[in-house]
Amino acid sequence: MCLLAFQLQKHPKYKLIMMANRDEAYNRPTTPADFWSDYPDILAGRDLEQMGTWLGINKQGKIAALTNHRDFSLPETGGQSRGHIVSSYLQSNETPEDFLEQLHNSKNEYSGFNVLVGSSEELYYYSNIEQKTEHLKNGTHGLSNAFMNTPWPKTEAVKKLLCDYAESTNEIDVDVLFNMMQRAERFPSEQLPDTGVGGELESMLSSIFIASKEYGTRCTTVLLVDSEDQVYFEERTFKNGVFATAQKFSFTIENPTA
Repeated sequence: MCLLAFQLQKHPKYKLIMMANRDEAYNRPTTPADFWSDYPDILAGRDLEQMGTWLGINKQGKIAALTNHRDFSLPETGGQSRGHIVSSYLQSNETPEDFLEQLHNSKNEYSGFNVLVGSSEELYYYSNIEQKTEHLKNGTHGLSNAFMNTPWPKTEAVKKLLCDYAESTNEIDVDVLFNMMQRAERFPSEQLPDTGVGGELESMLSSIFIASKEYGTRCTTVLLVDSEDQVYFEERTFKNGVFATAQKFSFTIENPTA
């Protein structure tokens, strides 16, 4: 996944409002979001190459999401699939702190990543590039392929869109959130980071919703958890940049966990 924004414990009705785009090669095999047959408590999409995922929630309310860290000046490390980090947390009985401590000990087994773990009550962030854990404050946050709240233009844009909208209404319209995540305009080159991919590719990757010949936004996910522990999860998938399908799920968290 390459971009997410979320608001934690700030809205009068929703403990968590999250929206996310997964950007990936169009030919990478993936299944749409569903409860997994081998782990029926987990709701997530699935990468069929490595059998991991980029964002998910389980029936006990554990939440995890991951983005890759993009900086081609850094050496490649590790050969393990980063998607297994998300699925491992959702399968585990560990606290976020214990899980991230163990992950820190195996940080070099993976290429650069950012991971978010916890629940709608509290969330923790870890990057194996920064090598530190952060207990996130309540409020609005954004994450792309740098560190948490790094002010890349599209990260700042989705944070502001989400914050302004959430402050304006007691009822969240998921269509409004999806529209935020489907903005395809690129940002001016002078505002962009230099991650080592070259100016043309940096520009293509600068938009919130990415569409190119072979790579782009494969799905957008909206996750809501309200004050009564009611979960709404919707994933909209795209084929070569064009809307294809939608998967919608609602359930009540069982035995909520922090």
